Parts: sequence; C-alpha cells; structure tokens
Amino acid sequence: MSINKKFVDQFVNITSKAALASSYLVGKKDKNAADKAAVDSMRSELNKLSIKGQIVIGEGELDEAPMLYVGEELGNKNGPELDIAVDPLEGTNFAANNLPGALSVIAVAEKNNLFNAPETYMEKISTKVKEKNVIDLDNSVKKNISNLSDYLNKNPENLTACILDRPRHNQIIDELKKMRVNLKLISDGDVSGALLVTDEKYNVDIFLGTGGGPEGVLAAAALDAFDCSFQGRFLFKTDIDIIRAKKMGIKDLSKKYELNEIVSGDSLFCATGITSGDLVRGIEIQDNEFISETLVTHKSSDLKRVIKLKQNI
Repeated sequence: MSINKKFVDQFVNITSKAALASSYLVGKKDKNAADKAAVDSMRSELNKLSIKGQIVIGEGELDEAPMLYVGEELGNKNGPELDIAVDPLEGTNFAANNLPGALSVIAVAEKNNLFNAPETYMEKISTKVKEKNVIDLDNSVKKNISNLSDYLNKNPENLTACILDRPRHNQIIDELKKMRVNLKLISDGDVSGALLVTDEKYNVDIFLGTGGGPEGVLAAAALDAFDCSFQGRFLFKTDIDIIRAKKMGIKDLSKKYELNEIVSGDSLFCATGITSGDLVRGIEIQDNEFISETLVTHKSSDLKRVIKLKQNI
C-alpha cells in the first residue's frame, strides 16, 4: 500500500497556508501568537481532506492542547486511514524574532506506520551513511567521527557536524573541537538540523545531540525518503515521562530506535518556509499573492524536491 500521490499537492497546500498565517506575526515578538496562527490554519485545512486522519504527534495531549492534540481525528472520514505528525511552527523563536529557519511541518504515513513519540527529549544522530556499524548512538563521539572520516575518506578537519547550541552539549562540542571537526551550531530547529545531512550542498556530514522526540520522528520521515540513516533514544527524566511512555506502549525505556522502527511503509513529508533558512525560502507576499517554498518527500514516488508555489491570498 502507498499514499496516493494526489495528497502531495494537498499537504503542500496545508503547510503553505499555515506558513502564510504565521508569517503575518514574524518579528512581532509573540511566539505563542505565531504558533496559534499556524495551528488554526493547519487544523482547518486538514479537516477539509478526504481522509480518516489521526494526530500521533501534535501540540500536546488533550488537557494542554485544544487543537491538533495527540489522538485528535481529522478529515471528513471518507478516505484512507493516515497517521499525521505536525509541527505547525518549528522554530517559534525564529518566527517571533524574524530569524532564519522557521518552518511549518507535516509528516504523514499509513495508519500505525508512524511512531507515536512522547513529548520528551531524544538522543539522536543522522548521517548519509546507510551501512550498519559505521555510525551508532552507542559509539563515543570520537569513534563515530573516526568511522565517518574513514567511510567518507575525509580527514576529521574536513567534516562538519551540526548540533544544537545548548549547555547540555558542551562535552560533545569540546570533543568535536579536539578532533578539529567543523561545527555548525544551531539555536533552535532540530528538524531542519537533522535534514542538513541529506544533500552535499548543505555541507553537513553528521547531525547529533539531544533534542525533542517528536521532532526526531518528523525528521525521520524525510530522512527515510532520502535514504539516510537515523537513530534515536528517548530520555525519560521524570516519573510522569515514564508513565506517559508506558501508556503509549513503550516497554523498553532505554531502547535505541532505528529509522525503520520510527517510520515504515510509505510516507509523505512537507516543510514550508516561514522565514528563509538552509532548506527553503520563507513566505514572500506580493500584491494579493504569496510565494512559498516547500521541501517535499514522498517515498513511494521517489519525490525529493523543493516545490515553489504562487497562490492568491
């Protein structure tokens, strides 16, 4: 089974409209308002689709998110059953402060084929390497860089690692510096950070560190289509985190997840730019039209490209 190709245009339209809605609040210093605008638009458009959709990754649980909450059913119920993961505004601080890299993101898979990730931290690593035993979460940073260096036939000083610039990563950053690896430090937006390994033009060889678990699943949906590797391991810091995970059916709390355990079967991924960043340009408004750029992947049709649209507002 695969997701009908007709849905590609429909989901591109959904993330484009959510990006447009959020774009009016770019630079207004109100990340919650920018996020709400994207959420409202995305939910409204999803409900117009001929699908039986269910949110598996969204804005939170029902008691903390009135819309696009985990478990919410969307669509007109006439169509295929789909799992939907959303981040209507990835990079809320980017949008609020008019910084590069804010995105509106959706990933879609057939029912039960997209991992229902708890809202907790996840250790993650992504590379363009598919072969096993080269890059692994269980390896030290030094071993992974040495292995990657050998595999790509590059010296460590010719490798670039992307990592969130956070105090929790100081030890990893120090280790990378010792090996003279080039660093691309990002302040937010680890969906796009993980995707920078997909194409040589981004000049990133490895993405690593700890970020959001839901963002890891969203990135994995695109990485799967690009034939890249991804591993993730959830970090449960509180009893509430552990209880929530067990309710979701996670039995092994220290399990290392491979990409095919996070997303399986056919998948569709759309990331539309709100502000211009590495992956796509942001929303541009001209007269009564807006121009959007969306990175789209659709595994079964081998679609991997940026789609540019001009639409009436």
